[in-house]
Amino acid sequence: MTEQFKLYCFAQSGNAYKAALFLSLADLDWNPIFVDFFNGETRSEEFKKINSMGEVPVLVDQDKNISQSGAILHYLSLKTELFTSNKSDIKLEINRWLLWDNYKLTPNLATGRFMSLFLPEAKRNQSVIDFLLGRASASLKILNTHLVDRDFVVGDNVSIADLSIAGYIFFTEEFDFDMSPFPNVISWRNRIRKLKNWQHPYDLMPGHPIKR
Repeated sequence: MTEQFKLYCFAQSGNAYKAALFLSLADLDWNPIFVDFFNGETRSEEFKKINSMGEVPVLVDQDKNISQSGAILHYLSLKTELFTSNKSDIKLEINRWLLWDNYKLTPNLATGRFMSLFLPEAKRNQSVIDFLLGRASASLKILNTHLVDRDFVVGDNVSIADLSIAGYIFFTEEFDFDMSPFPNVISWRNRIRKLKNWQHPYDLMPGHPIKR
């Protein structure tokens, strides 16, 4: 593929990382466009012309603007035929885990991290943080059991299910979140880390460190 994709993103976004990781692992030609989330750019009228939902990531492919990380991963897998399968039952299982992540793991882990790291201390509600991270831990327990005898989440190879679930897994060392109860998830994370063209989100996307 010769065309250059554009990805509206910022380094601290695990959802943007899901898309950026696909583009990097697939060795596609892409250009990250920094969105200054922490200074309110996603809420601006100018950005809402790009995505009316006021969120990143947004993938631009010629005349298409695609938002929501799950939709972007699905689109890229269809376009490139990478990180997917030609078997219908495997495709269904990939979709099942992608939706599980979008509903069960990412919202709790991402929001708990955001409240722990990026809210002013005076605005942090520890009971809410504990609840969110408790929900994330419950989801990781399910994933840990699933990965007992598996290298990747679905089938024998990395898929968009792995890329989606990995979105916030590489941020867990930043805040008070114990991954030690999930050794199979840690081993899986290390396998993702060893893939060709893998990069940490802070290296792959612009905006780190945060400039206030």
